[in-house]
Amino acid sequence: MFREVRKRASKVGQPPGTATFTGLKKSFVPRMTMVTYSEQQYHVATGTTLEECTSGKISNGLTWINIQGLQNVGLIQQLAALYKIHPLTIEDILNVQQRPKVEEFENYEFITLKIFLWQPKKLRFAAEQLSILLGKDFVISFQESDTPIFKNINERLCSESTQRLRQQGSDYLAYRLIDTVVDYYFLVLEGLGNQIDKIEEKIISDPAPQNTRTIYRLKRQMLFLRKSIWPMREVISHLLQGEEKLISAFTRLYMRDLYDHVVQAIDTIETFRDMLSNLLDVYLSSLTNRMNEVMKTLTIIATIFIPMTFLASLYGMNFKYMPELSWHYGYYIVLGIMLALAVGMLIYFWRKKWI
Repeated sequence: MFREVRKRASKVGQPPGTATFTGLKKSFVPRMTMVTYSEQQYHVATGTTLEECTSGKISNGLTWINIQGLQNVGLIQQLAALYKIHPLTIEDILNVQQRPKVEEFENYEFITLKIFLWQPKKLRFAAEQLSILLGKDFVISFQESDTPIFKNINERLCSESTQRLRQQGSDYLAYRLIDTVVDYYFLVLEGLGNQIDKIEEKIISDPAPQNTRTIYRLKRQMLFLRKSIWPMREVISHLLQGEEKLISAFTRLYMRDLYDHVVQAIDTIETFRDMLSNLLDVYLSSLTNRMNEVMKTLTIIATIFIPMTFLASLYGMNFKYMPELSWHYGYYIVLGIMLALAVGMLIYFWRKKWI
């Protein structure tokens, strides 16, 4: 919960713009993919250094560079020098606890947001940061891991020249990257929604202490989702502004649709949060009702045995002169009275709808 605070505390004393990676060290080697394309041409190169990817690129066209893994700070600094990226932007790219935001610079727009990937076996989601630099003729994306989330976009770029991606500018490519991330939000929400439905059935049928742990875990996940997705509305709204020079009128229409998707995701999160709060109330009510049923059962049993206990204690006294002690069938008569009292009280309770 306080990971972000701890990571920021580790940078105390460093000057602004210091390139320090604050994420977890990954086991894979960071890789760069450079795609250059126009409506007629397409070229892709993959490697671990800038020199491996720049050979053979198209001179007149758009460039999309996708960095997977942020451990290689030197590679990112080379890109910064090549595309004149501000040191504060590099610092924000390497600080993976950023709040989703958009910032304007002289020759590019800096956008940062969160990627959420649903893990069906673990029944939870993984989160990582995505940073996007949008320029007039380039898009640079920085992924925290090697997740192939943009595989379909690359396949569409290389498929045929009639693809809208090949015909539009860099702003449309940036839109498609953000739209892909937002689509994955709904996969995560669907998985969490299924969990909420299952825990609701368990609480209604058989409330157990482990249900509360599941509810609190889901509430923490919803809190993290809300913190990461709510600012996305501000990001898309900023990109929709008319004075935004890098976003064309054509792409702005699609951005408007993307804004609706983000609002829908936010509404779903708020609905799930309310459902989890109500589930916690239902669990406590079910627990109280269950305890009341147990107490009612014990009270009925105790009430039935009160007159029996009275009769047993009365004739269990050691007085010498008790007339009923000399009755030949006294024992059976007392047992019959006890049985009649028990049956009579059960009938009374049943008519009162207490049982």
